[in-house]
Amino acid sequence: MRTFDFDLFVIGGGSGGVRAARMAAQRGARVALAECAELGGTCVNVGCIPKKLYSYAAGYAESFEEAAGYGWRVGETRFDWARLKANRAQEIQRLNGVYRSLLEGAGVTLIQAWAQLADAHTVQAGERRCTAKHVLVATGGMPFVPDLPGREHVLVSDAMFDLDPFPKRLVVVGGGYIACEFASIFNGLGAKVTQVQRGAHLLNGFDEDVRDFLGREMLRSGIDIHYNSEVTMVNRLDGGLCALLSRGQRVEADAILFATGRVPNTQGLGLEAAGVTLDQRGSVVVDAHYRTSVPSVFAVGDVSTRQQLTPVALAEGMVVVDTLFGRGKRRLDYEFTPTAVFTHPNVGTCGYTEAGARMKFGEVTIFSSEFRALRHTISGSKERTFMKLIVDTASDRVVGLHMVGPDAGEVVQGFAVAIRAGATKAMFDSTIGIHPTVAEEFVTMREPMPG
Repeated sequence: MRTFDFDLFVIGGGSGGVRAARMAAQRGARVALAECAELGGTCVNVGCIPKKLYSYAAGYAESFEEAAGYGWRVGETRFDWARLKANRAQEIQRLNGVYRSLLEGAGVTLIQAWAQLADAHTVQAGERRCTAKHVLVATGGMPFVPDLPGREHVLVSDAMFDLDPFPKRLVVVGGGYIACEFASIFNGLGAKVTQVQRGAHLLNGFDEDVRDFLGREMLRSGIDIHYNSEVTMVNRLDGGLCALLSRGQRVEADAILFATGRVPNTQGLGLEAAGVTLDQRGSVVVDAHYRTSVPSVFAVGDVSTRQQLTPVALAEGMVVVDTLFGRGKRRLDYEFTPTAVFTHPNVGTCGYTEAGARMKFGEVTIFSSEFRALRHTISGSKERTFMKLIVDTASDRVVGLHMVGPDAGEVVQGFAVAIRAGATKAMFDSTIGIHPTVAEEFVTMREPMPG
Protein backbone atom coordinates (compact mmCIF):
# COMPACT_ATOMS: atom_id res chain seq x y z
CA MET A 1 0.00 0.00 0.00
CA ARG A 2 1.32 3.43 -0.96
CA THR A 3 2.18 5.74 1.93
CA PHE A 4 1.73 9.51 1.81
CA ASP A 5 3.22 12.43 3.69
CA PHE A 6 -0.26 13.67 4.54
CA ASP A 7 -3.83 12.43 4.55
CA LEU A 8 -5.05 15.82 3.32
CA PHE A 9 -3.21 18.69 1.67
CA VAL A 10 -5.16 21.94 1.47
CA ILE A 11 -4.17 24.54 -1.12
CA GLY A 12 -5.46 27.91 0.05
CA GLY A 13 -5.86 29.43 3.50
CA GLY A 14 -9.20 31.16 3.12
CA SER A 15 -12.38 30.41 5.04
CA GLY A 16 -13.17 27.07 3.40
CA GLY A 17 -9.60 25.80 3.40
CA VAL A 18 -8.88 26.74 7.01
CA ARG A 19 -12.12 25.19 8.26
CA ALA A 20 -11.54 21.95 6.39
CA ALA A 21 -7.90 21.70 7.47
CA ARG A 22 -8.66 22.37 11.13
CA MET A 23 -11.62 20.02 11.39
CA ALA A 24 -9.83 17.22 9.51
CA ALA A 25 -6.83 17.54 11.83
CA GLN A 26 -9.10 17.43 14.87
CA ARG A 27 -10.40 14.11 13.59
CA GLY A 28 -6.90 12.70 13.60
CA ALA A 29 -5.91 13.23 9.99
CA ARG A 30 -2.40 14.37 9.04
CA VAL A 31 -3.06 17.71 7.38
CA ALA A 32 -0.95 20.35 5.65
CA LEU A 33 -2.12 23.74 4.43
CA ALA A 34 -0.24 25.95 1.97
CA GLU A 35 -0.95 29.68 1.71
CA CYS A 36 1.32 32.29 0.17
CA ALA A 37 -0.50 35.31 1.64
CA GLU A 38 -2.14 36.10 4.97
CA LEU A 39 -4.47 33.50 6.44
CA GLY A 40 -8.18 34.15 6.18
CA GLY A 41 -8.41 34.68 2.44
CA THR A 42 -10.51 37.35 0.76
CA CYS A 43 -13.19 37.46 3.45
CA VAL A 44 -10.89 38.31 6.35
CA ASN A 45 -8.31 40.40 4.54
CA VAL A 46 -9.99 42.31 1.70
CA GLY A 47 -13.62 41.26 1.78
CA CYS A 48 -16.45 40.67 4.24
CA ILE A 49 -14.76 41.74 7.46
CA PRO A 50 -13.02 45.00 6.48
CA LYS A 51 -15.95 45.90 4.24
CA LYS A 52 -18.41 45.53 7.13
CA LEU A 53 -16.11 47.59 9.39
CA TYR A 54 -16.04 50.36 6.78
CA SER A 55 -19.81 50.10 6.42
CA TYR A 56 -20.14 50.71 10.15
CA ALA A 57 -17.86 53.72 9.80
CA ALA A 58 -19.99 55.14 7.00
CA GLY A 59 -23.14 54.72 9.06
CA TYR A 60 -21.98 57.19 11.70
CA ALA A 61 -22.44 60.11 9.32
CA GLU A 62 -26.17 59.40 9.20
CA SER A 63 -26.29 58.81 12.96
CA PHE A 64 -24.76 62.22 13.70
CA GLU A 65 -27.39 63.90 11.53
CA GLU A 66 -30.26 61.91 13.02
CA ALA A 67 -29.18 62.57 16.61
CA ALA A 68 -30.53 66.14 16.51
CA GLY A 69 -34.09 64.83 16.25
CA TYR A 70 -33.54 63.03 19.53
CA GLY A 71 -32.31 66.07 21.38
CA TRP A 72 -28.57 65.62 20.97
CA ARG A 73 -26.39 68.54 19.98
CA VAL A 74 -23.50 67.11 18.00
CA GLY A 75 -20.55 69.41 17.46
CA GLU A 76 -18.40 69.67 14.38
CA THR A 77 -17.48 66.23 13.09
CA ARG A 78 -14.39 65.26 11.11
CA PHE A 79 -13.64 61.93 9.52
CA ASP A 80 -10.10 60.57 9.96
CA TRP A 81 -9.47 58.15 7.08
CA ALA A 82 -5.95 57.30 8.26
CA ARG A 83 -7.21 56.29 11.69
CA LEU A 84 -9.91 54.04 10.25
CA LYS A 85 -7.34 52.33 8.02
CA ALA A 86 -4.93 51.81 10.92
CA ASN A 87 -7.60 50.40 13.23
CA ARG A 88 -8.88 48.09 10.51
CA ALA A 89 -5.37 46.82 9.77
CA GLN A 90 -4.83 46.09 13.45
CA GLU A 91 -8.04 44.09 13.67
CA ILE A 92 -7.27 42.10 10.51
CA GLN A 93 -3.80 41.31 11.84
CA ARG A 94 -5.43 40.01 15.02
CA LEU A 95 -7.73 37.76 13.00
CA ASN A 96 -4.79 36.46 10.94
CA GLY A 97 -3.20 35.43 14.24
CA VAL A 98 -6.40 33.75 15.40
CA TYR A 99 -6.52 31.66 12.23
CA ARG A 100 -2.89 30.66 12.64
CA SER A 101 -3.43 29.69 16.28
CA LEU A 102 -6.46 27.57 15.43
CA LEU A 103 -4.56 25.68 12.76
CA GLU A 104 -1.43 25.17 14.80
CA GLY A 105 -3.50 24.15 17.81
CA ALA A 106 -5.18 21.46 15.75
CA GLY A 107 -1.80 20.15 14.55
CA VAL A 108 -1.97 21.36 10.94
CA THR A 109 1.37 21.76 9.18
CA LEU A 110 1.47 25.30 7.75
CA ILE A 111 3.51 26.00 4.63
CA GLN A 112 4.00 29.65 3.63
CA ALA A 113 4.31 29.20 -0.13
CA TRP A 114 2.49 29.08 -3.44
CA ALA A 115 1.34 25.52 -4.07
CA GLN A 116 0.33 23.65 -7.20
CA LEU A 117 -0.52 20.12 -8.20
CA ALA A 118 2.24 18.05 -9.73
CA ASP A 119 -0.05 15.05 -10.13
CA ALA A 120 -3.13 13.56 -8.47
CA HIS A 121 -1.31 12.96 -5.18
CA THR A 122 1.65 15.34 -5.27
CA VAL A 123 1.80 19.04 -4.39
CA GLN A 124 4.75 21.33 -5.03
CA ALA A 125 4.65 24.03 -2.33
CA GLY A 126 7.52 26.41 -2.89
CA GLU A 127 10.67 24.33 -2.55
CA ARG A 128 8.84 21.58 -0.73
CA ARG A 129 7.33 18.59 -2.53
CA CYS A 130 4.66 16.68 -0.61
CA THR A 131 2.47 13.70 -1.27
CA ALA A 132 -1.09 13.44 -0.01
CA LYS A 133 -3.85 10.87 -0.15
CA HIS A 134 -6.33 13.69 -0.78
CA VAL A 135 -5.92 17.26 -1.99
CA LEU A 136 -8.39 20.07 -1.39
CA VAL A 137 -8.24 23.14 -3.64
CA ALA A 138 -9.66 26.19 -1.85
CA THR A 139 -7.96 29.12 -3.56
CA GLY A 140 -11.05 31.34 -3.90
CA GLY A 141 -11.57 33.95 -6.56
CA MET A 142 -10.13 37.25 -7.72
CA PRO A 143 -11.56 40.47 -9.19
CA PHE A 144 -12.20 40.66 -12.90
CA VAL A 145 -11.62 43.83 -14.93
CA PRO A 146 -12.59 43.91 -18.61
CA ASP A 147 -10.01 44.93 -21.16
CA LEU A 148 -10.49 48.61 -22.04
CA PRO A 149 -8.27 51.60 -22.82
CA GLY A 150 -6.89 52.99 -19.57
CA ARG A 151 -7.37 49.73 -17.67
CA GLU A 152 -4.08 50.35 -15.87
CA HIS A 153 -5.59 53.36 -14.09
CA VAL A 154 -8.50 51.58 -12.43
CA LEU A 155 -8.74 49.82 -9.08
CA VAL A 156 -10.28 46.56 -7.89
CA SER A 157 -12.00 46.00 -4.56
CA ASP A 158 -8.87 44.57 -2.89
CA ALA A 159 -7.21 48.00 -3.14
CA MET A 160 -10.04 50.08 -1.70
CA PHE A 161 -9.19 49.67 1.96
CA ASP A 162 -5.82 51.45 1.87
CA LEU A 163 -6.34 54.21 -0.68
CA ASP A 164 -4.15 57.25 -0.11
CA PRO A 165 -5.44 59.87 -0.10
CA PHE A 166 -9.17 59.41 0.49
CA PRO A 167 -10.92 59.85 -2.89
CA LYS A 168 -13.23 62.85 -2.80
CA ARG A 169 -14.69 61.75 -6.15
CA LEU A 170 -15.21 58.04 -6.79
CA VAL A 171 -16.60 56.21 -9.81
CA VAL A 172 -17.85 52.68 -9.10
CA VAL A 173 -18.40 50.46 -12.12
CA GLY A 174 -20.80 47.56 -11.60
CA GLY A 175 -24.12 46.79 -9.97
CA GLY A 176 -23.51 43.69 -7.87
CA TYR A 177 -22.85 43.12 -4.16
CA ILE A 178 -19.38 44.62 -4.13
CA ALA A 179 -20.14 47.63 -6.31
CA CYS A 180 -23.22 48.61 -4.34
CA GLU A 181 -21.52 48.14 -0.99
CA PHE A 182 -18.50 50.26 -1.86
CA ALA A 183 -20.71 52.92 -3.41
CA SER A 184 -22.66 53.13 -0.16
CA ILE A 185 -19.55 53.07 2.01
CA PHE A 186 -17.67 55.86 0.27
CA ASN A 187 -20.84 57.92 -0.14
CA GLY A 188 -21.36 57.68 3.62
CA LEU A 189 -17.75 58.59 4.33
CA GLY A 190 -18.12 61.79 2.33
CA ALA A 191 -17.03 61.03 -1.23
CA LYS A 192 -19.03 62.13 -4.25
CA VAL A 193 -19.93 58.76 -5.76
CA THR A 194 -20.99 58.00 -9.32
CA GLN A 195 -22.07 54.42 -10.00
CA VAL A 196 -22.13 53.08 -13.56
CA GLN A 197 -24.23 49.98 -14.22
CA ARG A 198 -24.58 48.45 -17.66
CA GLY A 199 -28.02 47.00 -16.86
CA ALA A 200 -31.34 48.63 -15.99
CA HIS A 201 -31.21 47.51 -12.33
CA LEU A 202 -28.80 46.90 -9.50
CA LEU A 203 -28.20 43.45 -7.97
CA ASN A 204 -28.95 41.07 -10.82
CA GLY A 205 -30.54 37.89 -9.53
CA PHE A 206 -32.29 39.56 -6.60
CA ASP A 207 -36.03 40.12 -6.38
CA GLU A 208 -37.14 42.86 -8.76
CA ASP A 209 -38.93 44.85 -6.05
CA VAL A 210 -35.80 44.71 -3.88
CA ARG A 211 -33.64 45.93 -6.74
CA ASP A 212 -35.93 48.82 -7.56
CA PHE A 213 -36.35 49.88 -3.95
CA LEU A 214 -32.62 49.77 -3.19
CA GLY A 215 -31.87 51.80 -6.30
CA ARG A 216 -34.26 54.53 -5.19
CA GLU A 217 -32.80 54.60 -1.68
CA MET A 218 -29.23 54.82 -2.97
CA LEU A 219 -30.23 57.67 -5.28
CA ARG A 220 -31.92 59.40 -2.35
CA SER A 221 -28.74 59.10 -0.31
CA GLY A 222 -26.82 61.07 -2.96
CA ILE A 223 -25.26 58.39 -5.16
CA ASP A 224 -25.45 59.32 -8.85
CA ILE A 225 -26.39 56.10 -10.65
CA HIS A 226 -26.05 55.78 -14.42
CA TYR A 227 -28.10 52.80 -15.62
CA ASN A 228 -27.72 51.17 -19.05
CA SER A 229 -24.24 52.62 -19.33
CA GLU A 230 -20.64 51.42 -19.42
CA VAL A 231 -17.19 52.91 -19.00
CA THR A 232 -15.49 52.64 -22.37
CA MET A 233 -12.22 54.44 -21.61
CA VAL A 234 -10.27 55.87 -18.67
CA ASN A 235 -7.86 58.76 -19.09
CA ARG A 236 -5.47 60.32 -16.62
CA LEU A 237 -5.79 64.08 -16.17
CA ASP A 238 -3.70 66.60 -14.25
CA GLY A 239 -6.33 66.62 -11.50
CA GLY A 240 -7.10 62.91 -11.44
CA LEU A 241 -8.93 60.56 -13.79
CA CYS A 242 -11.71 60.82 -16.34
CA ALA A 243 -14.14 58.03 -17.21
CA LEU A 244 -15.75 58.19 -20.65
CA LEU A 245 -19.19 56.56 -20.62
CA SER A 246 -20.87 54.75 -23.49
CA ARG A 247 -23.49 57.48 -23.79
CA GLY A 248 -20.86 60.15 -24.21
CA GLN A 249 -20.75 61.55 -20.68
CA ARG A 250 -17.44 62.28 -19.03
CA VAL A 251 -17.07 61.78 -15.28
CA GLU A 252 -13.98 63.08 -13.49
CA ALA A 253 -12.80 61.21 -10.42
CA ASP A 254 -9.93 60.72 -8.03
CA ALA A 255 -10.35 56.94 -8.18
CA ILE A 256 -12.27 54.48 -10.35
CA LEU A 257 -13.31 51.11 -8.93
CA PHE A 258 -14.22 48.27 -11.27
CA ALA A 259 -16.40 45.84 -9.34
CA THR A 260 -17.47 43.88 -12.39
CA GLY A 261 -17.40 40.37 -11.03
CA ARG A 262 -14.92 37.80 -9.80
CA VAL A 263 -13.32 34.81 -11.47
CA PRO A 264 -12.06 31.55 -9.95
CA ASN A 265 -8.42 31.61 -8.91
CA THR A 266 -7.30 28.55 -10.86
CA GLN A 267 -4.36 29.87 -12.87
CA GLY A 268 -0.95 28.41 -12.05
CA LEU A 269 -2.29 25.59 -9.89
CA GLY A 270 -1.45 22.76 -12.27
CA LEU A 271 -5.08 21.64 -12.30
CA GLU A 272 -5.55 20.90 -15.97
CA ALA A 273 -2.17 19.18 -16.24
CA ALA A 274 -3.24 16.93 -13.36
CA GLY A 275 -6.47 16.13 -15.20
CA VAL A 276 -8.88 18.32 -13.21
CA THR A 277 -11.78 19.51 -15.38
CA LEU A 278 -12.64 23.23 -15.46
CA ASP A 279 -15.77 24.78 -16.93
CA GLN A 280 -15.92 27.69 -19.39
CA ARG A 281 -15.47 30.25 -16.59
CA GLY A 282 -12.41 28.45 -15.29
CA SER A 283 -14.29 27.08 -12.26
CA VAL A 284 -13.41 23.65 -10.95
CA VAL A 285 -16.20 21.20 -11.77
CA VAL A 286 -17.21 19.10 -8.75
CA ASP A 287 -19.87 16.56 -7.79
CA ALA A 288 -22.19 16.58 -4.76
CA HIS A 289 -19.26 15.66 -2.50
CA TYR A 290 -17.02 18.38 -4.06
CA ARG A 291 -14.87 15.74 -5.72
CA THR A 292 -13.33 16.79 -9.03
CA SER A 293 -12.76 14.70 -12.14
CA VAL A 294 -9.62 13.44 -10.38
CA PRO A 295 -10.90 11.24 -7.50
CA SER A 296 -8.23 12.32 -5.02
CA VAL A 297 -8.77 16.06 -5.62
CA PHE A 298 -11.60 18.11 -4.12
CA ALA A 299 -12.53 21.78 -4.42
CA VAL A 300 -14.70 24.12 -2.34
CA GLY A 301 -15.59 27.80 -2.21
CA ASP A 302 -15.30 30.45 -4.89
CA VAL A 303 -12.85 28.40 -6.95
CA SER A 304 -15.63 25.93 -7.63
CA THR A 305 -18.99 26.03 -9.40
CA ARG A 306 -21.43 26.76 -6.57
CA GLN A 307 -22.51 29.90 -4.66
CA GLN A 308 -19.79 32.43 -3.89
CA LEU A 309 -20.44 33.12 -0.21
CA THR A 310 -18.10 32.64 2.76
CA PRO A 311 -20.55 30.58 4.89
CA VAL A 312 -21.17 28.36 1.87
CA ALA A 313 -17.43 27.69 1.54
CA LEU A 314 -17.29 26.80 5.24
CA ALA A 315 -20.20 24.39 4.87
CA GLU A 316 -18.71 22.82 1.75
CA GLY A 317 -15.45 22.28 3.58
CA MET A 318 -17.30 20.39 6.30
CA VAL A 319 -18.94 18.14 3.72
CA VAL A 320 -15.49 17.23 2.39
CA VAL A 321 -14.19 16.49 5.89
CA ASP A 322 -17.19 14.30 6.63
CA THR A 323 -16.79 12.51 3.29
CA LEU A 324 -13.11 11.74 3.87
CA PHE A 325 -12.85 11.36 7.64
CA GLY A 326 -16.40 10.97 8.91
CA ARG A 327 -19.56 9.06 8.20
CA GLY A 328 -20.02 10.56 4.74
CA LYS A 329 -23.64 11.54 5.31
CA ARG A 330 -23.37 15.32 5.37
CA ARG A 331 -24.93 17.14 2.42
CA LEU A 332 -25.37 20.81 1.63
CA ASP A 333 -28.74 22.11 0.42
CA TYR A 334 -28.41 25.43 -1.38
CA GLU A 335 -32.14 26.07 -1.88
CA PHE A 336 -32.73 28.50 0.99
CA THR A 337 -29.32 30.07 1.47
CA PRO A 338 -29.75 33.45 3.20
CA THR A 339 -27.55 36.36 2.24
CA ALA A 340 -27.14 40.08 2.90
CA VAL A 341 -25.79 43.08 1.05
CA PHE A 342 -24.34 45.73 3.37
CA THR A 343 -25.48 48.73 1.44
CA HIS A 344 -27.12 51.73 3.10
CA PRO A 345 -29.81 50.57 3.74
CA ASN A 346 -28.96 46.86 4.09
CA VAL A 347 -30.50 44.12 1.99
CA GLY A 348 -31.36 40.73 3.48
CA THR A 349 -32.90 37.87 1.56
CA CYS A 350 -33.69 34.18 1.84
CA GLY A 351 -35.32 31.88 -0.67
CA TYR A 352 -36.91 32.54 -4.02
CA THR A 353 -37.47 35.81 -5.83
CA GLU A 354 -41.03 36.41 -6.99
CA ALA A 355 -40.10 35.52 -10.57
CA GLY A 356 -38.22 32.42 -9.45
CA ALA A 357 -41.07 31.29 -7.22
CA ARG A 358 -43.60 31.62 -10.03
CA MET A 359 -41.42 29.44 -12.24
CA LYS A 360 -40.88 26.86 -9.49
CA PHE A 361 -44.29 26.67 -7.80
CA GLY A 362 -46.74 28.19 -10.27
CA GLU A 363 -49.29 30.13 -8.22
CA VAL A 364 -47.83 32.26 -5.45
CA THR A 365 -49.24 34.83 -3.04
CA ILE A 366 -47.28 38.02 -2.41
CA PHE A 367 -47.26 40.12 0.74
CA SER A 368 -45.24 43.33 0.91
CA SER A 369 -44.94 46.45 2.98
CA GLU A 370 -43.09 49.74 2.60
CA PHE A 371 -42.92 52.17 5.49
CA ARG A 372 -40.89 54.66 7.47
CA ALA A 373 -39.37 52.93 10.49
CA LEU A 374 -40.23 54.26 13.96
CA ARG A 375 -36.66 55.46 14.42
CA HIS A 376 -37.05 57.88 11.57
CA THR A 377 -40.37 59.38 12.60
CA ILE A 378 -38.41 62.02 14.55
CA SER A 379 -34.84 61.50 13.27
CA GLY A 380 -35.41 63.65 10.21
CA SER A 381 -34.24 60.89 7.89
CA LYS A 382 -36.38 60.06 4.88
CA GLU A 383 -35.07 56.49 4.70
CA ARG A 384 -37.77 53.90 4.15
CA THR A 385 -37.93 50.14 4.70
CA PHE A 386 -39.25 47.47 2.35
CA MET A 387 -40.29 43.93 3.32
CA LYS A 388 -41.73 41.13 1.20
CA LEU A 389 -42.99 37.58 1.67
CA ILE A 390 -43.54 35.09 -1.14
CA VAL A 391 -45.87 32.18 -0.36
CA ASP A 392 -46.47 29.00 -2.35
CA THR A 393 -50.25 29.22 -2.56
CA ALA A 394 -50.85 25.47 -2.74
CA SER A 395 -48.88 24.56 0.41
CA ASP A 396 -49.03 27.93 2.23
CA ARG A 397 -45.26 27.59 2.73
CA VAL A 398 -43.18 30.78 2.83
CA VAL A 399 -40.63 30.29 0.06
CA GLY A 400 -39.15 33.78 -0.17
CA LEU A 401 -38.41 36.51 2.35
CA HIS A 402 -36.81 39.82 1.41
CA MET A 403 -35.97 43.02 3.24
CA VAL A 404 -34.31 46.35 2.50
CA GLY A 405 -33.78 48.32 5.68
CA PRO A 406 -31.70 48.71 8.84
CA ASP A 407 -29.98 45.54 10.06
CA ALA A 408 -31.67 43.48 7.35
CA GLY A 409 -29.03 40.78 7.61
CA GLU A 410 -29.60 40.39 11.34
CA VAL A 411 -33.38 40.20 10.87
CA VAL A 412 -33.35 37.75 7.96
CA GLN A 413 -30.90 35.33 9.60
CA GLY A 414 -33.50 34.35 12.19
CA PHE A 415 -36.31 34.01 9.70
CA ALA A 416 -34.05 31.87 7.49
CA VAL A 417 -34.24 29.10 10.10
CA ALA A 418 -38.03 29.15 9.93
CA ILE A 419 -38.04 29.10 6.13
CA ARG A 420 -35.65 26.15 5.98
CA ALA A 421 -37.86 24.37 8.51
CA GLY A 422 -40.83 24.77 6.16
CA ALA A 423 -42.78 27.44 8.04
CA THR A 424 -46.14 28.34 6.53
CA LYS A 425 -47.74 31.75 6.28
CA ALA A 426 -50.24 30.57 8.91
CA MET A 427 -47.31 29.96 11.28
CA PHE A 428 -45.98 33.45 10.57
CA ASP A 429 -49.45 34.88 11.26
CA SER A 430 -49.79 33.00 14.55
CA THR A 431 -46.40 34.19 15.81
CA ILE A 432 -46.49 37.08 18.25
CA GLY A 433 -44.43 40.02 17.07
CA ILE A 434 -41.90 41.89 19.19
CA HIS A 435 -43.24 45.42 19.41
CA PRO A 436 -42.11 47.95 18.36
CA THR A 437 -39.59 46.49 15.93
CA VAL A 438 -39.12 46.49 12.19
CA ALA A 439 -38.93 42.68 12.22
CA GLU A 440 -42.49 42.28 13.52
CA GLU A 441 -43.77 43.41 10.12
CA PHE A 442 -42.96 39.93 8.79
CA VAL A 443 -45.53 38.38 11.16
CA THR A 444 -48.20 41.08 10.81
CA MET A 445 -48.60 41.30 7.02
CA ARG A 446 -52.15 40.09 6.36
CA GLU A 447 -53.33 41.52 3.05
CA PRO A 448 -51.88 39.92 -0.10
CA MET A 449 -50.93 42.06 -3.05
CA PRO A 450 -53.45 42.07 -5.92
CA GLY A 451 -52.86 39.16 -8.31
